[in-house]
Amino acid sequence: MREFIIGENQAEQRFDKYLAKLLKEAPKSFVYKMLRKKNITLNGKKAAGNEILARGDRVRLFLSDDTFRKFQGEEHAARAEYPLDVLYEDTHILLINKPAGVLSQPDDSGEPSLVEYVTAYLLNSGALTEEDLKTFRPSVCNRLDRNTSGIVAAGKSLAGLQALSALFRDRTMHKDYLCLVGGIIKDENFIKGYLHKSEKCNKVIVYDQKREGARFMETAYAPVEDNGRVTLLRVRLLTGRPHQIRAHLASAGHPVLGDPKYGDPVLNRKFGEAYHLKHQLLHAYRLEFPEMNGVLSQLSGKVFYAAVPPLFGRILEKEHLHQEKAFQI
Repeated sequence: MREFIIGENQAEQRFDKYLAKLLKEAPKSFVYKMLRKKNITLNGKKAAGNEILARGDRVRLFLSDDTFRKFQGEEHAARAEYPLDVLYEDTHILLINKPAGVLSQPDDSGEPSLVEYVTAYLLNSGALTEEDLKTFRPSVCNRLDRNTSGIVAAGKSLAGLQALSALFRDRTMHKDYLCLVGGIIKDENFIKGYLHKSEKCNKVIVYDQKREGARFMETAYAPVEDNGRVTLLRVRLLTGRPHQIRAHLASAGHPVLGDPKYGDPVLNRKFGEAYHLKHQLLHAYRLEFPEMNGVLSQLSGKVFYAAVPPLFGRILEKEHLHQEKAFQI
């Protein structure tokens, strides 16, 4: 017999969802059969699986050691480590300034991502244990392209992960970006369009009018400063589509500098030769929380900033543009 005590990271979820994580290799039919036969109990009683777990609940599994090990599966606790630039941390969440070049979430390449780095960070700090990872995995709640830098929010606890996910899903959290674009922009603007993504080439096409398979998008931007040939731009996403800022600004005639997919090849070559720039100058620099209750109530109305990467900062300085103006807004 094995007994598990429900902790903070396991509470407030359905019992069958918890069991699916604990016995991740077991078929659902097996789990429900064990519940019916009382080989798996909740607080010493027969359970249906739809119960909502609470902190302190006792889960007992009357399974052989071989059966438990078989269905639990091999643990692959992430130990890929990377020095995180942590902007804020509490019991429930982390805010991290992600550098360009780092994946936000795992992909098919098998390369370590920010998720693995966060997991290792929490294991090393003692905020999570190997036992916790059997039924809870920390994760990031907003995804930035590999070569886009800036603020990424991660859930340290189940409650924090759920609260953050709701904020991003409901679009009540304001996310602002800084980017350096070609051309001169003098006025604020609000642009709409329809975006269609080609999975084959991982590129999107922007249309002015609605088309089949295209998704509506809205982007607002305001100039911070220009030097006569490029503009430092502040951008707010009103919808969250793949490559939205890069594709939308390029379609408006103001491609992001350094962007190999949607950028201006001539301008990219000039800045590449001058500054060894190899990726887009796009940075998620500001995150504003709404007024809220619950586990994140202490963050109501708070604003967090992430400094631009060193190369971005050097280019702005050489181009006589002043990033501090954006941080005063």
